[in-house]
Amino acid sequence: MKKFRFRSVVKMASAKMSVKSAAIVLASSTLISALLGLFRDRLLNSYYLGTYPTGIDAYTAAFTIPDFMFFILTSGALAVSFIPVFNERLIKGNKKSAWEMSSSLLNLLALLTLITSVLIMIFADPLIRYIVSPGLDESGMILAINMTRVIAINPFLFSIATVLTSMQQAVGRFVFYAFAPAIYNIGIIIGITWFTGGINLFGVQLFEGGIMGVAIGVILGAVMQLIVSLIGLFGLGFDYEFKIAWKNQGFRTILKLLPPRSLDQGIDYVNAIVNTNLSSRMGAGAVRSFNQASSLHQMPVNLIGVAISTAFFPKLTEELGAGDENEFYNTFRKALRMILWISLPVAVVAFFTRGYVTSFISNIGSSDQNGTIASILGTLCVAIFARSVFHIASRGFYAYQDTKTPFRVSIVAIGLTIAFSVWFFLLGWGVDGLGMAQSLGAVIEIIILLAILEKRSGRKLLTRDFWQGTIRMTFATVIAGCVAFSLTKFIPLMATDVSLVITVPKFLIITAGSVVAYVIASYFLDLDEVKPVLARVKKILFRNVK
Repeated sequence: MKKFRFRSVVKMASAKMSVKSAAIVLASSTLISALLGLFRDRLLNSYYLGTYPTGIDAYTAAFTIPDFMFFILTSGALAVSFIPVFNERLIKGNKKSAWEMSSSLLNLLALLTLITSVLIMIFADPLIRYIVSPGLDESGMILAINMTRVIAINPFLFSIATVLTSMQQAVGRFVFYAFAPAIYNIGIIIGITWFTGGINLFGVQLFEGGIMGVAIGVILGAVMQLIVSLIGLFGLGFDYEFKIAWKNQGFRTILKLLPPRSLDQGIDYVNAIVNTNLSSRMGAGAVRSFNQASSLHQMPVNLIGVAISTAFFPKLTEELGAGDENEFYNTFRKALRMILWISLPVAVVAFFTRGYVTSFISNIGSSDQNGTIASILGTLCVAIFARSVFHIASRGFYAYQDTKTPFRVSIVAIGLTIAFSVWFFLLGWGVDGLGMAQSLGAVIEIIILLAILEKRSGRKLLTRDFWQGTIRMTFATVIAGCVAFSLTKFIPLMATDVSLVITVPKFLIITAGSVVAYVIASYFLDLDEVKPVLARVKKILFRNVK
């Protein structure tokens, strides 16, 4: 009976979803993962940010090389290169080729990332000492090297999980893909709460504990995420083969598409390496402070840009695959407007509530550290809007199976961002300068991408109605910003506000007031995006009224 119920739940979760349902699932799961991430960071900061800043800097730096290799070999490169080619074969009814292609890609990436993980373990010392964080003191350096060797297995585990979830995305299955990151965070939380005290098995002390226990939790989270991805294959009909079919045309097409997007991802992460390198020279805790602010600004980007663009991407590829460019333009505009309508007020509200948001993850560290994180987050608020737009703008090219154009644009944008970062560092602007550089580079990147995409469409993409709608959204955002500013003065954040019981209600009141103002302004400015929201609110409020 239990087995039957388990299979039923898995089958239900594996059902194909509409774009609307997929967006809701992705946004919901991203929110859950973000909340778990906040809880994870709050725990970690309470243990180490105020008492052992060198150790937490080392832990943060240890992710740099493994994450870089995962991004450059797999990550988003696989999803945007694999899904269009995979869908093309399924539409033509060639499942055998699709499964052969998937098996080949899975085997190749597993082999490459396994070799990469071993190389990271071998060369961790010079990588950390001379490239990633040369500004750490010797104790922090040794700790970062040891933790890098532990976390080095992540690219291998993540790559396998990414191939499996990409197949599920391609056929409209999003549940297991969506909740895998939340499972990963749970593993890290287990590491913080249990493994920091050491690991004892049958009376044998396997591990002494400390912050290294968090790194063990990272590996546990990666393994758990992989297991969830495997469960998502239930009922998919995946016919795995332990071989690499070099002659499979779809596999060869993906191999041609992968390098530009992989290099694009890699260049993005080169920027992260530069930021870690520079911030390691700014005193103990600076690496962690910038990392925390960056993570906070990335949460709404994932909730808005990643979730919406990921949900729309299969539909965009299907429309182009069917040769219907006009419908593709309509769908792209709809997704872009939706992202703009949500991300603009979120960026503004995030700016005015940055102190409240920082208190969610850093209640134990000194007020100076909290203030530093909040200040950096303020400089990254423009990047919240820009990077949300980037995800749908880049997918406009990926739907055409064009990964080269976004790559070339990224070379320019990231090059400028790194130049700004170094320049602001030399000017003595500290970690705030790194945040300013990120926002400038992100804005430049989306301007170039949208301009090229508009030119490619023959001026059919960003229509006059689109720009008029964007201007109205900007007016509504200004109104929401004024309300947010006024409420922060009416409900100030006090130096003694370190408890979530105090800070969360204040944040929610400010946010709710700003959102209501934005929705009302959007209604009077006749924005289409607000209509389904008001319809849903009306349905909830007047459900029992005849």
